Amino acid sequence: MKIFLADVQATLHLGIKLGQILTAGSVILLEGDLGAGKTTLVQGIGQGLGITESIVSPTFTLINEYIQGRVPLYHLDLYRLEPQEVAALNLETYWEGIEIEPGIVAIEWAERMPYQPDSYLRVCLTYGDNGDRQVEITPLNCNINELFVE
Repeated sequence: MKIFLADVQATLHLGIKLGQILTAGSVILLEGDLGAGKTTLVQGIGQGLGITESIVSPTFTLINEYIQGRVPLYHLDLYRLEPQEVAALNLETYWEGIEIEPGIVAIEWAERMPYQPDSYLRVCLTYGDNGDRQVEITPLNCNINELFVE
């Protein structure tokens, strides 16, 4: 499914809708160019979950955990890592709920992952010709139709 987003607010709004409907155990694999809106989308997800804490990119910390929303949000950024370093993080503990409370897992630069969970949303953000953004959402074992019902 392809969606055209006119501006940053549209990206944020899409994230809010995702945050309102996704359940604990949901995994979002975010891919796209630097500055294409991955973090903005995750900020919207946080708002949709009722998280009031400021959500920032975990580029240097790798993982930020926000636990005060409807369900926890685990925000990961793999930009600075090589695939073998990603494998050593044991990311499955987040989507399997091992040793942590199950929540929504949003992973930026997911193309660096050597493995994926069984069920996830792949969200690819790219720049459009007019400064807008295009988002392609591929549901893999997920139903996202209710996202677009107003």
